[in-house]
Amino acid sequence: MSPGQEPVFPDYETDTSQTSKLLRKFKETPFVPIGMAGFAVVVGYGLYRLKHRGDMKMSLHLIHMRVAAQGFVVGALTCGVLYSMFREYVVKPKE
Repeated sequence: MSPGQEPVFPDYETDTSQTSKLLRKFKETPFVPIGMAGFAVVVGYGLYRLKHRGDMKMSLHLIHMRVAAQGFVVGALTCGVLYSMFREYVVKPKE
């Protein structure tokens, strides 16, 4: 690109690092990464508890772990939707 030309996508070309993209997305929708982190924590705890499940069958333990992980993700996404609706319809000044 010559020095006199303007970039075609100025926002994209100046904001190309993965860290800055991740931080921007986290600021826009904070509950998605929270849901992903919660999912990872629930799955990690379930795998840790796999050794100490006692007489519980493996399939039952995995079903409980899946339901807990899905519940956390759905709850986080629901909170995110409610938060964005609150910001848009309640906090946003009337035009």
